[in-house]
Amino acid sequence: MRHSRRRRAPVRLVVRRQYADLTMRAPDAGVPAMLLEADRVTEPVDDLVDKLRLYPATGREGYVPVVFVFTGQTVAQRESRMRRLEQAARRYFAGTPHRGEGFTSVDYHQAVPVVVTELERITADPAGAAGAVWRRRGRDEWQTLSEAVDNPDGVRLYQVQLREVRRREAEREAAEREAQRPVCTQCGIKFADERRQETKRSAWPGEWDRLCGPCKREAADCAEAERVARRRAEEAERAAAEAPAVKPRSRFRIGRRR
Repeated sequence: MRHSRRRRAPVRLVVRRQYADLTMRAPDAGVPAMLLEADRVTEPVDDLVDKLRLYPATGREGYVPVVFVFTGQTVAQRESRMRRLEQAARRYFAGTPHRGEGFTSVDYHQAVPVVVTELERITADPAGAAGAVWRRRGRDEWQTLSEAVDNPDGVRLYQVQLREVRRREAEREAAEREAQRPVCTQCGIKFADERRQETKRSAWPGEWDRLCGPCKREAADCAEAERVARRRAEEAERAAAEAPAVKPRSRFRIGRRR
């Protein structure tokens, strides 16, 4: 009895791709490129969040900005939608605070700048899109587009704070070195840097390593003078010991008999 095998139909994976409505440039605002989404407050917020997921690294601080322009419905509904987007997409735009004492800056290199506005707000502003009609998610104030996509608390602030942290660290290390600086046992003056390094290189620490430079030279001069005086005394003593004995002459001369 033969069993027939049924061929299974190939499984097709359907990948849903998200596309921005527009890819724009805003050179006047200092934005080389941004993705713009026009939203009529009709599709689910989760669909808006999906559009923040699949962007490659740009080699600069952060990813390409994504701008949402909301329109339609009521002011309250648009505001509610912007709040919901902020809550749902925070992990994409928030950035990571730098760790360590003295840092309040944020690392935005893996963050997507998310900016929102309302078409009604743009049309009502005398400056139009050039006005303070843009709000960066994570911030409370309305700003111009260049201000909204900028990161004043990002890498620039980090570099300033890093220099300040290093300066304080250098001052602390210098204070510790100064507190450990040796003091001359002769005159009570702290060692100069050169003298301190000299004593550190000494293979056989001795009494003179406790003296500062001037006191060491004075002690060396005294020791040399004592050595010279001692050598001369020894030489004089040795010369006296090695000299031949001389017999004393008589005061009276005895004449020779004839």
